[in-house]
Amino acid sequence: MATITATPAKLDSEALALKSTSLWQITWHRLFRRKSSIVGMIILAILVTIALTAQWIAPYSPTLSMLDVNPPQNVQKRSSPCIHLLGCPQDQPQHIMGTDGNLRDEFSRMLYGARLSLMIGLSTVTFAIIIGTVLGALAGYFGGWIDNLIMRVMDVLLAFPSLLLAIAIVTVLGPGLINALLAIGIVSIPAYARVMRASVLSIREMDFVSATRSLGGNTYEILFKCILPNALTPLIVQGTLGIATAILDAAALSFLGLGAQPPTPEWGSMLGAERNQVFTAPHLVFYPGLAIMLTVLSFNLIGDGLRDALDPRLVHVSS
Repeated sequence: MATITATPAKLDSEALALKSTSLWQITWHRLFRRKSSIVGMIILAILVTIALTAQWIAPYSPTLSMLDVNPPQNVQKRSSPCIHLLGCPQDQPQHIMGTDGNLRDEFSRMLYGARLSLMIGLSTVTFAIIIGTVLGALAGYFGGWIDNLIMRVMDVLLAFPSLLLAIAIVTVLGPGLINALLAIGIVSIPAYARVMRASVLSIREMDFVSATRSLGGNTYEILFKCILPNALTPLIVQGTLGIATAILDAAALSFLGLGAQPPTPEWGSMLGAERNQVFTAPHLVFYPGLAIMLTVLSFNLIGDGLRDALDPRLVHVSS
């Protein structure tokens, strides 16, 4: 077996190339070397494309019944998928995924549902990250009674199952999509606050923070310019995985009738409306369930890839 020995010049050139590579370039390089992450990004790219182009792809309005179409179409409630290219009679109106119990085109509702589900995940996680980052940073930096007060409130929120707490909040505020988003965001705050607090506690005693403090840096400069930029890496991973959880929670609330209200095209509410037709019209349950599964899967795969790519212990960058 031949042994390959790297020369000092080669090692120096590799070290120089690694030093000149930014953290984000290294992260992207690692991320794209994981097949699972690539699969997740492909699925997410397809979903984003569908969400952005839904108004041009959808053949019908997602909220109007076929009885309101001019001229009215001769269709039946919960009709099976009809695709002319696959042998469906030409005299029947084409509905790629059939129609639901209110004679609405299922395919159009699925396309617009992608837009709503992605908006739910991104908006709730953004809200939770902003609030959780501020609370966690204050608790970790100042410590003392501020830390105790903030973290005890977070512990109280964590004492309840997140979905049950979200249901309780929506019950108090009233059913609706906005209230559901607010409830999901509130129950997600403790996770981000704890992650940020742990990061701040480990960074605030580092040499560069002590140097900034010794040079006369005020609290704002130390916390928001020195500590926070270096503490965001764990939040990126947590946020990516949190989007999947938020989409699932929103679908669960809509399934129970507490989230998006009819005729809003939301996958969870579509699934809940037709849950009793699982044997008579299984396609009306299968398509929304599959869409939710693929969306959650894509964010989980990307989150797992980011967790490995941003791990500081993985210092080797493969060529």
